[in-house]
Amino acid sequence: MLTFFDASLFAIHILIIGFNLFGWTIPKFRKAHLWLVAATLFSWLILGIWKGWGYCVLTDWHWDIKRELGEINLPNSFIKYLTNNILGFDWSSGTVDLITLGSFTLAIILSLRVNFFTKK
Repeated sequence: MLTFFDASLFAIHILIIGFNLFGWTIPKFRKAHLWLVAATLFSWLILGIWKGWGYCVLTDWHWDIKRELGEINLPNSFIKYLTNNILGFDWSSGTVDLITLGSFTLAIILSLRVNFFTKK
């Protein structure tokens, strides 16, 4: 059952990352995209006050399951895990965090533009 939860959380993580980056491109989902990026920012910044900058509730739950499955030395971020363990890149946490923050910031800017500054 833990393997199922691990795979499910992996898929959910990928879907959320994809939607955070590209959900703004689909007019039907633009408002939902704003809500999801707001929730992500809340987790990273507000919950991060107590849990550490960039805190992700989903990663916290996912890592609990991975630890139960015997995985050790898990990085602080799912994206770092993804780039190193799945994609095979050996990037530093700083590089991964910078790319993550830059991509996410660009997605937010584009989302705000299409939601509030583009004529319908």
